[in-house]
Amino acid sequence: MRPNIVSEASVSTRLNQWWVSIPFVTSAVVAVCGAIYLVCLFVGYDSFVEICFLPSAVISQFQVYRIYTSVLFHGSFLHVFFNMLALVPLGSELERIMGSVRLLYTMLLLALSNAILHVLIALFVAHNPIHPYPDLMLTCSIGFSGILFSMIVMETSLSGVQSRSVFGLFDVSTKWYPWILLVVFQLLMTNVSFLGHLCGILSGFAYTFGLLNIFIPGTNFFFGIENASWLSTCVRRPKFILCTGGNPSDDIPTHSGPNATLSGPVSTDLWNRLSSLMPQRDVTPQQAEDSRFPGRPRTLAHPRSELAPGINSNSILHTRLLDNSVSTELTPGSEKQPAVKPTVPVPEQV
Repeated sequence: MRPNIVSEASVSTRLNQWWVSIPFVTSAVVAVCGAIYLVCLFVGYDSFVEICFLPSAVISQFQVYRIYTSVLFHGSFLHVFFNMLALVPLGSELERIMGSVRLLYTMLLLALSNAILHVLIALFVAHNPIHPYPDLMLTCSIGFSGILFSMIVMETSLSGVQSRSVFGLFDVSTKWYPWILLVVFQLLMTNVSFLGHLCGILSGFAYTFGLLNIFIPGTNFFFGIENASWLSTCVRRPKFILCTGGNPSDDIPTHSGPNATLSGPVSTDLWNRLSSLMPQRDVTPQQAEDSRFPGRPRTLAHPRSELAPGINSNSILHTRLLDNSVSTELTPGSEKQPAVKPTVPVPEQV
């Protein structure tokens, strides 16, 4: 009789399984940021002055493209490595709840709000009558960590956990967790961008408290994008997650209330009209019954195992919000390079 032999999977197999488990948008952002860093490394591009977020250039020359190019570029291997290492657990959990299209839209919105706050704070600090600091307007910032801090605020606010551990050293209250991380990274790494991380935290709280609701479309808008013919190739991929993670009747809850949606009546009507203008894929009657779950249907539970009367689906969604997420997410620091000349902007890594 042959003995039972237990063989462990190879490293390549484990890496492949890990990569396949990452949802579509999160893995796409990791791949894009990693590819951009490798291209910059091979061609020797390290100035970043043309693509970094420079408040003076955004205001005087209206170079708004810097809002999104700055978040995709990183200044060093450790910079991009720790940024993407922190993005994988945060982005994966939020994407499984929000859906791939909604998460991508949220990232774009957070990048825009971070940039607006960055410019406003830089203007105030540079022109305040007490102690003006004009060099802040000439500071370039690059990196994804601003959006990561916003996602940390969203995750901690929606998880329902009362406390969080800071690198396994000590526990802090959930409401103070982003601020503690901000201070810890500032103390551990003297060249991080304090303003970039601060704007990320403020944008995250603006999202969770519903201040950005007017800019967030309703569920029908995201359904319209998912049903568009030009996105059909991506939607059919196994890693792609449909809107609200299979919960079409409710939106992601915020602090504005347990039954609050992500958009008001005016914005919902506007986005519904826009979604009706987008091209739609032909759907058969059988698919129209539940287009959220492609493939052959299966019964997963007894028909009687339905929701009890009076249980709100929002409360069920709340229980799913990241309770099993990793208690500590590595949030990358940002590196700042000192300016060589007072009049020439030098890139700063966020």
